[in-house]
Amino acid sequence: MRTPKHSIMAFTLGTAMAGWLGAVATSGALGRENKPTGDTNDPTYRLFQLLDTTHGGKLKDFFVLGDVYPDPQNPAQELQHVFKIEYDKSRYFGRFRIYVRSVSKLSAQQLKTYTPEQVYDFGMNDQEKFEKIEMGPFGQPGDVYFQATGDRPLHTAPTTDAVRKAYESYLNQYVLPALQKK
Repeated sequence: MRTPKHSIMAFTLGTAMAGWLGAVATSGALGRENKPTGDTNDPTYRLFQLLDTTHGGKLKDFFVLGDVYPDPQNPAQELQHVFKIEYDKSRYFGRFRIYVRSVSKLSAQQLKTYTPEQVYDFGMNDQEKFEKIEMGPFGQPGDVYFQATGDRPLHTAPTTDAVRKAYESYLNQYVLPALQKK
């Protein structure tokens, strides 16, 4: 014979199970696959989608030449950014990384002679590094920005509007177009 105490426990357990099953069903754990949601205009969203569908969720050591800009210490000289891209969907921290180096502006002959990887190696030291976990604009929780200053190696630095704009520019102008050609 059940006592009121047992009825309350059975009701509570049943309610908890129903809530858990509802949560599991809506999370997709019962066979329904969740599709990532995000802003299709977001460059990180487009990049993750591209890498997941065309590269199986992994990309290691992909190199891209970037923009030419005046040397901040010697405006008469021009430098060029070179990017190293890594992506691994299975990693939680640092799922997507962009390493940034600078080299002297390359001549047309050098552009024909050297691969982007060789140019990246000429740069010797990373100047910036962006680490991203999830889709969305850079600077969300879990995103980390590193910067080298002076003689110091890479260290964490604040994510400013200028950093966000640089990240977005690198993706839109150099990384995404190069990956779409690959």
